[in-house]
Amino acid sequence: MLSLETKSIIKATAPVLAQHGTTITTEFYRSLFDAHPELLNVFNHANQAKGRQQTALANTVYAAAVHIDNLEAILPSVVQIAHKHVSLGIVPEQYPIVGEYLLKAIKTVLGDAATPEIINAWAEAYGFIADVFISVEAGMYKKAEEQQNGWKLFKEFKVVDKVQESDAITSFYLQPTDGSKVPAYQPGQYISVRVHIPGETYTMIRQYSLSKAADEESFRISVKRESDLDPNGKVSVYLHEQLEVGGTVEVTPPAGEFVLNEASSGPVVMLAGGVGITPLLSMTERLLQSAAVRETLFLHAARSEKEAAFVNELQQLSATHEELTYRAFFSDTDNGFITRDILATVPKAADVYICGPVGFMESMIANLVALGFSEEQIHYEFFGPAIPVKAFATS
Repeated sequence: MLSLETKSIIKATAPVLAQHGTTITTEFYRSLFDAHPELLNVFNHANQAKGRQQTALANTVYAAAVHIDNLEAILPSVVQIAHKHVSLGIVPEQYPIVGEYLLKAIKTVLGDAATPEIINAWAEAYGFIADVFISVEAGMYKKAEEQQNGWKLFKEFKVVDKVQESDAITSFYLQPTDGSKVPAYQPGQYISVRVHIPGETYTMIRQYSLSKAADEESFRISVKRESDLDPNGKVSVYLHEQLEVGGTVEVTPPAGEFVLNEASSGPVVMLAGGVGITPLLSMTERLLQSAAVRETLFLHAARSEKEAAFVNELQQLSATHEELTYRAFFSDTDNGFITRDILATVPKAADVYICGPVGFMESMIANLVALGFSEEQIHYEFFGPAIPVKAFATS
């Protein structure tokens, strides 16, 4: 356990982290990659370029400082981050390296204000928190490896089919090259895909939601092609333009906490924005396969009908399953947005699942909170590093 002196110092320095957190984490990543460029094989270069990873880490460190007396309060965040770590192949021996450069960054940014007592306290706290992550992740690795058709870290998969779903989104069906089946997964989970792009020094990893209900034959990911100018576009452009049927990628076992609550029996609302439809489609397919009939409303927002994926599939599912109602909203038309008035008509007892661009999700959550939906009813996941939700902070 952490000493009382250490806890006191950590709590006292929490306001400093709130003020300088992103500066510290930016310096941390710069110095870490200068000394250990091999870690660029693990970290998402696009999130680094956009500053999202730096902000997410600063928020995590600050939360740990604020709750140092009761770290159980941040356990849900620890589990969510641990899922990300496991899907990226983070291993215990990397934690001391991260700790070393995080402490160096604190010292660099704070200068003389970072006294030996402060640095020592943070070293002790980091070691304690790192041990928590390592323990949680060890359990996840064990579970992933020991499940039927499971494995640990990365495994080679081949593309067995490639289907264009819209002008922007293409699906890839993936099977293990060793001829084995794929493990079961919870609807809403994701996999990491690691690629070796010709001409690039480092491997690149992206996480993609599994876009169909689980079966033994294959995984399906549905990828939006980003702009060539967007840092996120490097991998998506490679997948769309160069990876063909017969090509291979490396894949981690399914992970993630944004999953369908199958223990509930009440109505369900899916709010999908753009490519955020992918985990919600998996959930919807699972709902329709279940013996428990649950009223399901699927509201799907996209910029245009040409860019929207799975419209025909969802229309067909809605036509053959009376418990499913599907509505599409295209922002290039008069009926283009999911408004608060529309949300006011959904069942007040529903579990609501939301996925899409940050602005879309913040708008949906803020409107639901204003309409009286509780935080427990609202389930969501951001693509990439998580960010705080203002509606929950002020509600």
